[in-house]
Amino acid sequence: MATATFGAGCFWGVEAAFRRVPGVTSTAVGYSGGSLAKPTYEQVCSGRTGHAEVVQVEYDPAKVDYAALLDVFWAEHDPTQLNRQGPDIGTQYRSVIFVHDDEQRRIAGASKTELDQSGRFPRPIVTEILPYSAFYRAEEYHQQYLEKRGLAQCALP
Repeated sequence: MATATFGAGCFWGVEAAFRRVPGVTSTAVGYSGGSLAKPTYEQVCSGRTGHAEVVQVEYDPAKVDYAALLDVFWAEHDPTQLNRQGPDIGTQYRSVIFVHDDEQRRIAGASKTELDQSGRFPRPIVTEILPYSAFYRAEEYHQQYLEKRGLAQCALP
C-alpha cells in the first residue's frame, strides 16, 4: 500500500472522486501544511493555521499508479486559481500536492510541467508541490460527507 495527499479546494467532492478510483483502498479528509498540531475545522477556516483542506488517499500501486491519481487531482479543480476554488476563498483551499517521497515529487513535478505546457489552461498552474509532514484527520462529520448525504454522484466530473 502507498499514500498520497492532495489539496484541491473543499475536500468533500475531491474525496468522493478519489473513492471511485479502482485501486484506492481508503480515503480520509483532513488538514496538512500548517503550523498548528491537531487543528479544528474552525481553526483551519480562520486562515491563520496555514493548513490546507486535503484528502489523504491510501492506494494499491499494483492496481493504480500515482500518475493516475494525479490525473484525478488535476480534473477535480482549477489549478490556476490561487487560494480559491469556486466560491471557497482562502489559503485553506489552495491547490497543493504533498509528496511523500522523491518518486512522488518527480512524478508530480513532471505532471505539472506537462499539464502547464499542454495549453489546457489559459493561465499558469499555481499548484504547490511540498514535502508531506503531517496529516490531521478532520472531524468525523466531514468524512465521506457527500456519500453520507446521498450526494456523491453529484460530484461526478
